[in-house]
Amino acid sequence: MFTTLLAVVVAIVLGHLVPPFAAAVRRYGWFTEWMRWLDERFPGDGFWRGRFGIALALLPPLLLVLLFQLALAGSVLGLPALVFGIVALFYAWGPRDLDVDVDAVVEAGDPVARHDAAARLWPAGASVSLAGGALIGAVFGSARRRWFGVLFWFLLLGPVGALLYRLAAIAAEGNASHLLPAETVDGARGLLAILDWPVAQLMTLAMALVGNFDAVFTAWRENDGASFSLDAGFLAAAARACVRTELAEDADDETESGVPGTTIVDMPALPELRDAMSLAWRILLVWLAVLALFVVAGWVN
Repeated sequence: MFTTLLAVVVAIVLGHLVPPFAAAVRRYGWFTEWMRWLDERFPGDGFWRGRFGIALALLPPLLLVLLFQLALAGSVLGLPALVFGIVALFYAWGPRDLDVDVDAVVEAGDPVARHDAAARLWPAGASVSLAGGALIGAVFGSARRRWFGVLFWFLLLGPVGALLYRLAAIAAEGNASHLLPAETVDGARGLLAILDWPVAQLMTLAMALVGNFDAVFTAWRENDGASFSLDAGFLAAAARACVRTELAEDADDETESGVPGTTIVDMPALPELRDAMSLAWRILLVWLAVLALFVVAGWVN
């Protein structure tokens, strides 16, 4: 467990300290070309063009990573496994820096630039909205895809779990997904929904702990969070409720202290985006703190 925590911390820190290196490493063109080759190799109706066809694309790279993972387990005091875990998590994280993308939206000088910057927060081909609630949902959707989904499955399955989530997300929502057979993409999206559901539940739980519990719980319950539906829309609803509650409280505090609660600017300041980003970081810190507690508990025992 300690090696897992260390791998997570090192991968996150490296991504923020050397963003050009991270951008250069996190390239998945090979997977896109592999899926394109499969599509050309199986042009007729068959397994590839069905809902489970995405398994043909996922199994070879995942089996290769799993073999490395099993071969390195327990060797040389676990050092090779630690290095491999750091490499795998670093590679699957992101691939873009969420803080940078959010800052680009907030600091955009005109509506066109803001729209183009906001488009990076949505999956490829999705409609983009500059409404505050939609942007909050987009930030948490991006946080789930870039951070928490990879982290959860890495904690559960190791390197193969991190790569599984990243490749499933690419197949379901990546730029090349529109080139694949419709049934194959539907299967990839179904797989991604299964992978996302526990992640969204745990993100919402952590959000309730670090934010407004009543607002988060109410939004979670009213948006079918308590059901077994694979629709993770409750996460965005809970985030919107939490952020709006916090912004309302901040506005009340500013008014009581004699500081105006609003400022007239050429472009809307989008305080909800800043607050959403702060909330996402707090959730990540809660996850890491819980992992650290498991490490300490293991040492004590």
